[in-house]
Amino acid sequence: MPKIIRRVASPGVAAKITRRTALRALAATATFAAASLVRQTARAHAMLKVGVLFPRSGYLAAPGQQCQRGADIAPGILADMGMPVELVSVDFESNIDIARTQAEKLINDGADALVGAFDSGAGFAIAQVAEQRRVPFIINLGAATQITEQGYTTVFRNFPTSIDLVTHGLTLAKDLFKATGSTPKTAVFVHANDTFGTANRQALDALFPTLDMPFKLVDEISYDPKAQDLSVEVAKVRASGAELVLVTTRAADAIKLVREMVKQRVEPTGIMSPGSPGMYDEEFFQALGKYAEYCISNVPWINPKSTLYDPFVRAFKKAHPSEKIENNALSAGFTFEAIMVAADACKRAGSTERQALLEALRQTNLADHLMIGGPITFNAKGQNPAVGSASVQNRNGAPTVVLPPDVATMTPVYPMPGWQNRA
Repeated sequence: MPKIIRRVASPGVAAKITRRTALRALAATATFAAASLVRQTARAHAMLKVGVLFPRSGYLAAPGQQCQRGADIAPGILADMGMPVELVSVDFESNIDIARTQAEKLINDGADALVGAFDSGAGFAIAQVAEQRRVPFIINLGAATQITEQGYTTVFRNFPTSIDLVTHGLTLAKDLFKATGSTPKTAVFVHANDTFGTANRQALDALFPTLDMPFKLVDEISYDPKAQDLSVEVAKVRASGAELVLVTTRAADAIKLVREMVKQRVEPTGIMSPGSPGMYDEEFFQALGKYAEYCISNVPWINPKSTLYDPFVRAFKKAHPSEKIENNALSAGFTFEAIMVAADACKRAGSTERQALLEALRQTNLADHLMIGGPITFNAKGQNPAVGSASVQNRNGAPTVVLPPDVATMTPVYPMPGWQNRA
C-alpha cells in the first residue's frame, strides 16, 4: 500500500511567519500614514496659492493691466492683515481658449483658488474648468448674468450681474436728471456685440419697461469691438435723433465712438454708460483730451470712506507711481477684493484644502471691504447681491464721483457742453 506522506506546517513556524508579515505590514502602514499625515498637515498650513488670470495683452490689455495692478499690491496688504497669499499671474492675451488652458495649467501647478478674469467670455471658460476640477473661482469682474445661473458650486462672483449693473445704472440716471433739473426725451443704446455687451443689451431690454424711465429708447445699435472704426454706427446714432447716448463699451471702442461723434458733429446732451468700463480709463483721457470730459459711467466704485481705502491707495501709489488711482479704481479695487475674499476664506478654514475653502467661501460675511456696497456675502448661486454703484463723471481729467450724494466729491453736470464749447 503506497505510503502517504502528509506535509503539515508546524503551528509554531506558521505563527512566526504570520507575526513577521504582520509586523512588516504594520510598519509599512504606519510609515505611509505618517507620511500622509505630514503631507496633509503641511498642505493644510501652506500659504494659499492663488492663480490670477487677466488679459494683459490683446484688445483688452488696458483693463487687464489695471486688474493686475490690484493683484500686485494685494499680498502686502493682506500680509499686514494676517492673511498671507502667494500669487501666480498669467496673461490670457484677450483669448478665451488661452484662458481655459491657462486655468488648467494653474490648477495642475498647484493653485488652491483662481481669480479673474475681467472678460465675461473668459470668465465662462474658467468657471467650467474650475467646476470640473472642484477648485474655487472668485470672479473679480465679469457681469454676464448667466455665469452664476449654471448651477456651479465652485464659482463666487463679487461683482454685479448685468441685470444689477443696468438696474443701478438706470436708477442713477434718473437721480442725475433730478439733481440737474434736466431730462432727455429720447435715448439710443450703443453696445459691443461680445458676451458682455450682449448681456447688457438683454438686461436693458428686460428692465427698461419696468423702471419707469423718463425717456424713450428709440434704437439699439451693436458693433464689433475689434472694428477699425465706428462710422456706420455713429451715422445710425445721428439718424436716430436721440438726445442721450447710452453705451456699453471698453476703452478702445469708446475712443473710436467719441472720435467719430466729434467728426460727424453728433452732439448728444450726454454720453452715459449704465454699467460698463472704458470711459473712466486713463487711455480714454489720453486719447481724447477735452472730448473725454463730462462722459458718465454708472458703475461699481471704490469707497473713499472704507477703512481699507488709505492702505490700498498708499500701496498702489508706491507700487505704481506713474498711474492714477482714479483710473484704476474699479478694476484694481475689485481684483484686490476678490483676492481678499479667497484669503479670508483660507484663514477661517484654517486650511488650503479645496473643499474646506469652498465651505468657507459659502459662509463669507465681510463687512469691512473696499468697494461701495453692503457686506460681501454669497447667495446659493455664488453671487454677492450687495455690490453698489456710483455715478462717475469725467471732470478735469479724472473720473469723479458725483452721485450718490453721500460719497460724491463734485456735483453732476448735465447736459454736457458741446464739443467745440470746451476749454
